[in-house]
Amino acid sequence: MSSDEAQETNETRGAGGTQEAGDAGQARKAGQARKVRDAGQARDTGQARESGPAPGQARKVRDAGQARESGPASGRPAPDTPPVTDHGGGVWAIKVPIPDNPLGHTLVHVLDTDRGPVLVDTGWDDPASWDTLTAGLGTLGIAVADVHGVVITHHHPDHHGLSGQVREASGAWIAMHAADTEVVVRTRAAEPGVWFDYMSEKLAAAGAPEEHVAPLRAARASGRLRTLPGLHAAVPDREIVPAELLPLAGRRLRAIWTPGHTPGHVCLHLEEAHPANLPGNGRLFSGDHLLPGISPHIGLYEAPDENGVTRVTDPLGDYLDSLERIGRLDPAEVLPAHQHAFTDAPARVRELLDHHEERLTGLWALLAEPLTPWGLAERMEWNRPWEQIPYGSRNIAVSEAEAHLRRLVKQGRAEAVPGSDPVTYRAL
Repeated sequence: MSSDEAQETNETRGAGGTQEAGDAGQARKAGQARKVRDAGQARDTGQARESGPAPGQARKVRDAGQARESGPASGRPAPDTPPVTDHGGGVWAIKVPIPDNPLGHTLVHVLDTDRGPVLVDTGWDDPASWDTLTAGLGTLGIAVADVHGVVITHHHPDHHGLSGQVREASGAWIAMHAADTEVVVRTRAAEPGVWFDYMSEKLAAAGAPEEHVAPLRAARASGRLRTLPGLHAAVPDREIVPAELLPLAGRRLRAIWTPGHTPGHVCLHLEEAHPANLPGNGRLFSGDHLLPGISPHIGLYEAPDENGVTRVTDPLGDYLDSLERIGRLDPAEVLPAHQHAFTDAPARVRELLDHHEERLTGLWALLAEPLTPWGLAERMEWNRPWEQIPYGSRNIAVSEAEAHLRRLVKQGRAEAVPGSDPVTYRAL
């Protein structure tokens, strides 16, 4: 069972900043016609604008006789009108909050198609997040019932959390890469205590002190196990196939497999001219793969499959390879799932590649003294001293140290010390 969907988000030192890192039918209701969009015609200026859409750009509000969501559930106050950004060309972004997380929000993108709106990610499964998503759609004149499909960049709960609720309200399909769908299915099928057992064993093997492992064992023994996010995530009913166009009527959206942050992370390339005629190749929905000011968490999560087999992976190597692929694509604009849209993706890719090479070199120097993954994490540079990092974030920090160790070993720059228990690593 993967643990990154069941953790609080991490705090990882990145180039430019830190990240706070944790079968419905497909039939559509008759009469939910989309306001006609000419995909080849540029919108007003193509500049992103906050608040509601300008006349002529947004979908018209459905008439009162058509099915739509009624708004916030009874007993909860209606949220303030959420920030909605119009990116032009039938693309909008809604800031959906992530509760109790300094990262703040997930940017849920809305893509207009000839068969109705399609969402790229959905946000965290929380009442306030749901209210914000539905209110944001309402600003665009869209009812949740109008949503035709959901495309998920990766399985983490701040991206996939509300997908099931959207599907229940609309009958929309949900698409995800097969590798992340496997994580969702395995997580749903596992007894919740399995995650606590997995993390306890993993941390002990990484050299964590007993006082850190003990709370996980105590939680396992208490039986209070149903509070972790991701245990009931919706199972996708469509597969995102790398390099293929998604079947979106009137749009050209191609999947690019970008593993690293998760095994099945995908970016989505909108192969259409930029509405403001910016130079480059279309627009890229980058999920968490490429962010303007923070580096995504790259951790090592290897849980045994149903046959007890653990696959050895190199997530940092996968991530770096995927970054280079996106750099070569050279999109005109990147629409990430956090922070804000930006241009010059190749420059950002170079920054991140340089950052990770510098970090690998720094960790290699630390391994002049044999260290466990826990000991290495304690010495790594984070956005605050180790003793101030929250409990759950320490777990994720250790997984990031393990991912970097795996990369150093694969490069022939480090090795496990034979016979060490817990295992220690040394530089070569």
